[in-house]
Amino acid sequence: VRENVWSKKYNIFFRNVVNKSKRCQKYEYLCLSHSQNFTKPGEQEAARCDTRAQLEERGCMGNDIISPMNTLTVTKNTALSTNAFVKDEPIQLRPQEVNLKLRPGLPRTFKLDFRRVEGYPVDLYYLMDLSYSMEDDLRSIKTLGNELFKALQGITKQGRIGFGSFVDKTVLPFTNTNPEKLKKPCEEKELFCQPAFGYRHVLSMTENKADFNREVDKQRISGNLDSPEGTLDAIMQAAVCGDRIGWRNSSTRLIVLTTDDGFHMAGDGKLAGILEPNDERCYMDKQLYTKSNDMDYPSVGQVASQLEKNNIQPIFAVTKNMENVYRELSRMIPKSEVGVLSEDSKNVVELIQAAYNRLSSKVTVTHDALPDNVRVTYTPLCPGGGPAGDKGVCDNVIVGEMVSFNVTVTADECIDRERSFLIGPLGIKDKLKVSLSTRCECECDDPKEENHKDCDRKGKVNCGMCSCNAGFVGQKCECAIGEKDESSLRAACRKDNGTECEGRGDCVCGICQCYVQQGGSTYYGTHCECENESCEKFQNKLCGGNGKCRCKICECNPEYEGTACQCKKSDEQCRTPSGSVCSGRGTCQCNQCKCIEGYQRPYCLTCPACQTPCITKGKCIECLGFQTGPFSKNCSQTCKSINEFEMVETLPPGKPCDVRDVENCRVFFIIKQLDGEDNYFAQILKTRECPELPNIYAIIGGSIAGVALIGLLILLIIKAILYMRDVKEFRRFENEQKKGKWTPGDNPLFMNATTTVANPTFTGE
Repeated sequence: VRENVWSKKYNIFFRNVVNKSKRCQKYEYLCLSHSQNFTKPGEQEAARCDTRAQLEERGCMGNDIISPMNTLTVTKNTALSTNAFVKDEPIQLRPQEVNLKLRPGLPRTFKLDFRRVEGYPVDLYYLMDLSYSMEDDLRSIKTLGNELFKALQGITKQGRIGFGSFVDKTVLPFTNTNPEKLKKPCEEKELFCQPAFGYRHVLSMTENKADFNREVDKQRISGNLDSPEGTLDAIMQAAVCGDRIGWRNSSTRLIVLTTDDGFHMAGDGKLAGILEPNDERCYMDKQLYTKSNDMDYPSVGQVASQLEKNNIQPIFAVTKNMENVYRELSRMIPKSEVGVLSEDSKNVVELIQAAYNRLSSKVTVTHDALPDNVRVTYTPLCPGGGPAGDKGVCDNVIVGEMVSFNVTVTADECIDRERSFLIGPLGIKDKLKVSLSTRCECECDDPKEENHKDCDRKGKVNCGMCSCNAGFVGQKCECAIGEKDESSLRAACRKDNGTECEGRGDCVCGICQCYVQQGGSTYYGTHCECENESCEKFQNKLCGGNGKCRCKICECNPEYEGTACQCKKSDEQCRTPSGSVCSGRGTCQCNQCKCIEGYQRPYCLTCPACQTPCITKGKCIECLGFQTGPFSKNCSQTCKSINEFEMVETLPPGKPCDVRDVENCRVFFIIKQLDGEDNYFAQILKTRECPELPNIYAIIGGSIAGVALIGLLILLIIKAILYMRDVKEFRRFENEQKKGKWTPGDNPLFMNATTTVANPTFTGE
């Protein structure tokens, strides 16, 4: 353990010397000396913790070194059974119980043996998909009952079989909810069709062949709408309803699932408005799963967890088109197998035998939930040097052959109380119970004397340190606090309510007694805040070898400077051609200019980010050159940053600055920055560029002429409009005149008085 590691941890750990319970830390080779005179005056108590070699080198005797080690106690180690035909349950795993006391960080390895006994009982639960597409498979299984029992008898004389079936939830969109369709979800031509259902337990575990054949023969096909089935619902209920299914306590438990389609999983229930998540509990009444339409499908993780918890190994017997789907599912469910059914499922017996052989030849050791900060690893010792998989797996193990595993347990941190966990092969009931605790207390053989002479008769020795009586404090209990409160004395040792004595000393009677450093020097200061070994280094030398370290700051020799005294004092590289240092806009440090913000090295001449003086000094130029503008009344004080200026007839070549004054005249000038941050010289052009005054008479005359011209134009426009209208009317008159037709005749008003026409009013007598 390197010094910089343990000094930090134990400096804090042993700060309070009145602490009655010292805790050993997690590093493997740490130990604690309990010799009262081991630490020197001013040396921190953390010096007691070190490697065994270092402590012995410093004079700590071997019997004074306390270093708790790991202990393993086997509390139950019954011999393994040779066969299954014993009075009590057969033993396949040893040891059965161990008690571990671990030093944090120090691993402990022990051996675990397993042997599968011959003729171990087998419980096989046949779980069948009864959707309409499985009609031919149902016919086949009705004829294979005898063969199935015969195959089971070949595995064990204590075999039992149960039967269950499933389709899907009886709600839309999974099943047609029309009342007639619920009663008969199959096609019309199908005569034998049972009502739709989710999961039904048909037959509990039995050794009776006739019972199995009779119950299976009663089964009828059913149906649903979509392709995926309620497979996971059925597996979950078969796993958690152990008393209904009839699983034995000591048996190899198998679920053989036969289907030709995929499965619904958690979240699919939302399609039917089912929001309540699956709670992994048994809900079975009259052989039916009663919460099928009220609870969502379980997740794959939930199913895998319950199968492992109940030591059940599933065998997925599926059609070829579903093989890849169920192989992916098998990867997520430990201790499971997949087999491919023929079109009519007649090969199911051979499939089960092959899958069982694969399951029984593979031994996988794992554990349940571990306490926090505890790790367990497995190293398989496969029989005959056979292949060993990772994570505690042995393949090709023969029944009756013993396989061993080296189990390594490590506690990374101290555990507050004894905890336990189980280790065992997947799919097997036999488990090893590991009771675990940590050895974090320093188990010192302290003197029994209550008032020990080494503690000034005012306290007792606890692991080499004084545990003082009430009213006394100090490394040797030498300080009597009297009427003072211990907390107020300790508060005096804290700087700004921080750590007591900065973690570098002991608080004795309200005064910090600083520790001695590894190099031999001592911390100092009111709160031990100072030390002379952590100043900045240059060329691996403290303060470059050109100064002294004082309370973490280098005090350089007269001819040196810099934070680590790394530079000789010189300003040769900081001087401008004019002879100034850094143009008066910085300081020379280590023969380089350190410019004020904005200015750039090497001589702090330019400031790209600064605002140009053409803008900032414009009003001062107006004030100094022409005594006008807002600063004219106090020009000398306001514009003293322009130390020198002159009025010139012409400006030097180049683009000058310009500013408009209060009379709107343009003032042209050139301004240069001198040495210093706000020091300028300006040249101002005597002649301003002012706009000419307007000609009043010309404006008035032009205005009158313009008004007259506009009036004349208006009259002409009116005249033109009237003329055009008259011309239009005249033309219309002419057109009307041309259209008139005149008849020749005399005007009756102007007829000749002589006529031959007789006057009808006169008659001759």
